[in-house]
Amino acid sequence: MPLQVTPNRRHWLQQLGAHALALGALPWLGHVQAQTAELERRTGHLVIVGGAEDRLQDRAVLRRFLELSGGPLARIVLCTGASSDPDGSWKGYEPVFADLGAQRVIHLPLANADDANRPEVVQEVLAADGFFMSGGDQSRLMERLWETAAARAIHLAFHLNGCTVGGTSAGAAVMSRAMLAMGDATRRPEKDVVSMDIGLGLLPRAIVDQHFNERGRLGRLLSALAQRPDLLGVGIDEDTALVVGRNRFVEVVGAGNVTLVDGRRMATNFKELGPDERVEMLGVQLHLLTSGHRYPALPPGTAAPAGTRRLPNALHEALRLLAEPGPIRG
Repeated sequence: MPLQVTPNRRHWLQQLGAHALALGALPWLGHVQAQTAELERRTGHLVIVGGAEDRLQDRAVLRRFLELSGGPLARIVLCTGASSDPDGSWKGYEPVFADLGAQRVIHLPLANADDANRPEVVQEVLAADGFFMSGGDQSRLMERLWETAAARAIHLAFHLNGCTVGGTSAGAAVMSRAMLAMGDATRRPEKDVVSMDIGLGLLPRAIVDQHFNERGRLGRLLSALAQRPDLLGVGIDEDTALVVGRNRFVEVVGAGNVTLVDGRRMATNFKELGPDERVEMLGVQLHLLTSGHRYPALPPGTAAPAGTRRLPNALHEALRLLAEPGPIRG
């Protein structure tokens, strides 16, 4: 019978993790994680938002994030490290979460990498039920998080504490490991028109692009996939969220669609091309996931509950890979 995570036990684990991360003792922390793996805990979710989410009317995307985080009593940490105006970003979100009923919302501005290594910042991340990253510049955010204790704490919170991790626009782009850093919204896929960097890796088998249909970014995402055909492409419209329940489901919330592009079996001439030449991509599959639908994403060999929607095999395989969690990054 699994042990129960009492408030005292959870607090002890959070304190232990904060000290270990601040000291850079990740290998030792891995031993602690293995010893506590049997503890019953909430399953973490990802809420990946295409930007420009509604904050005035129904607010479906932020409402779903708060719900998955645990509701009004959840401890929400809002990270504005991607923004050039963190205080302004905070002032834009604070009243919205308050109107939704959230009673504990903490601002985490992350002005630099030194901030991201402070023990008190690490503790705030580890104590979060919901961790939300605002928009801005994804490269700026990763400059402040890269190889820091806070980045390791985000992984620990998601993988072990059951924290829901959300992000909008730039905060969505950093969810993937291969991060689309910049690039023009080219109409036709071309070589070397996008630049890639390293993101947080919470969605390890995909590349995320945001403001997708509004800014005509299909050509840009295809250009990125030509570089990394082993990954899935995820294009998220504005006021729309891709919700990932790891090893269980993929859900779309909000006003738009999620475009899922699978080029893992395509034939391409990418390697033979020079800079800015047009790319040939044969056998690419495109799936359009619509708002209000939940799609099963069960691991291989897992029996689906009765009444579960049957999907084309290629789509089911792509969704399964999308919902499969990666490693805890150090």
